Amino acid sequence: MITLSSTRIEQLCKAKGLKMTGQRRVIAKVLSESTDHPDAEELHRRAVKIDDRISMATVYRTVRLLEEAEILERHDFGDGRARFETIEDGGGHHHHLINVRTGDVVEFEDDALEALKQRIAAELGYKIVGERLELYCVPLDNEPGKGSSS
Repeated sequence: MITLSSTRIEQLCKAKGLKMTGQRRVIAKVLSESTDHPDAEELHRRAVKIDDRISMATVYRTVRLLEEAEILERHDFGDGRARFETIEDGGGHHHHLINVRTGDVVEFEDDALEALKQRIAAELGYKIVGERLELYCVPLDNEPGKGSSS
């Protein structure tokens, strides 16, 4: 029997009245420990290292359940894969910079950017109630003619 300590995602599930099976706990643990934005296939690879009975179907059902419960957020960073991250709870608002060559995702926060967005909305007569910023980029040191080979 595998015993797992309670994770933040598991606690959110319990608070929303979701049933937590053993396999859902494993997937919640993998998601809670992720520092990247894994897709379903990567979640499955990580989960089966803990419990080899977890199927891809279980991963898909679990992420859909967590999305519907507003615990998990789906991202499409233009690489054809749905990637996942825990929805922030009141703090830690951030944006994403996506390296289009490698698919790496960098999270960033910027107070000046936040103030600029608020100012623009107010000047146009609006209040921001939700937003998402994703920047699709290539590294400067990999530009053709910059000394690095691609």
